[in-house]
Amino acid sequence: MKLIIRNAKIIDPQSPFHNQTADILIVDGFIEKIGVSLADSENTQEVLLDDLHVSQGWFDSSVSLGEPGFEDRETIANGLMVAAKSGFTGIALQPHSFPIIDNQSQINFVKSKANSSATELFPIGALTKNAEGKDMAELFDMKQAGAIAFGDYNKSFENANLLKIALQYTQDFDGLVIAYSQDSNIKGNGVANEGIVSTRLGLKGIPNLAEELQIARNLFLLEYTGGKMHIPTISTAKSVALIQEAKAKGLQVSCSVSVHHLTMTDEKLDNFDTRYKVTPPLRTEADRQALISGILDNTIDMITTDHNPIDIEHKKMEFDTAKNGTIGLESAFCTLTKVLPLEKIIEKLTEGKTVFGIENSVIKEGAIANISLFNPEGKSTFTKTSILSKSKNSAFLGMETQGKAYGIINKGKLILA
Repeated sequence: MKLIIRNAKIIDPQSPFHNQTADILIVDGFIEKIGVSLADSENTQEVLLDDLHVSQGWFDSSVSLGEPGFEDRETIANGLMVAAKSGFTGIALQPHSFPIIDNQSQINFVKSKANSSATELFPIGALTKNAEGKDMAELFDMKQAGAIAFGDYNKSFENANLLKIALQYTQDFDGLVIAYSQDSNIKGNGVANEGIVSTRLGLKGIPNLAEELQIARNLFLLEYTGGKMHIPTISTAKSVALIQEAKAKGLQVSCSVSVHHLTMTDEKLDNFDTRYKVTPPLRTEADRQALISGILDNTIDMITTDHNPIDIEHKKMEFDTAKNGTIGLESAFCTLTKVLPLEKIIEKLTEGKTVFGIENSVIKEGAIANISLFNPEGKSTFTKTSILSKSKNSAFLGMETQGKAYGIINKGKLILA
């Protein structure tokens, strides 16, 4: 592949070309030259797009794709194509397929299914066998096969000793433990944020305490054991404060927040629309503002789509019984631009690579071309025609958006939406 990206504004603080508009010549997957009005040569493809901006490739730390076992929700091939057209050069695949990704052979299987895709797939291995929270899975073997972290998707570890042992054991091979934090006993049968909205609608509530108490416990364990812990998809103001305090102590803890928690509140539930049933639940405006503040002051390390395809049979039903989750790859960038500055969005869509031990590729001559292409301007509305996923359970339908992701260049391939 030989191509020239024309008139692209480079957003990469690590690059000597940061905030400059230039042409970028890419040959066989490497950046050969960056400059103004680069000359064409034979068989060179040109990429010329409106208000084109480029950055280091975006990485999503929490994506579910169904396959193996739930291909009706999403396949790995199509899911990676959706990610590419949404601007992501890498995704971390959650392990809750059928079977659960809890051993070396399953890691090898999902990686082999992604070999031909431009977007790279980085598997997360289940921390416990069959994600049942009882016995630790084959963590070292999965690490050797390519697992970048270990956790049971959207399941808290009720057994504190199991988490303690996992944090101690993974230090032997620099493993990262993912500790989703929601106390199941306090959550009970709750389906929505406990507050004014849930009371008005007659929905059973999930108090902020369910998350905060578990985060506090998990941070105490981390302080005791050492090691590395990632707390995904936090949703409350107190959670931000707890993690900020832990970081001040020097603990190796990172955290993420989902796009929907940055852009929506529990007021969306007024019509009992199950597209807004997610876990953790959408919280209040005060919590949303605290999450944005946590992004701006870098308490929160990364933004994830927490993309979770659900088939219509399990989503379009009564609120109490519908499955949790929304897709979010296609809508991530164009909705984040409504609530955060551009450079902060790019920072939080790329910082996850550092946390998960994935090599960054700076936009400079001689580097691997791992690049996201996007336009931060232009108003639109997110509609069903914008959805590329097999499942259509998007909480973002009807939302006013700004900008668009054009696609990616990675692994010597150009993918455009």
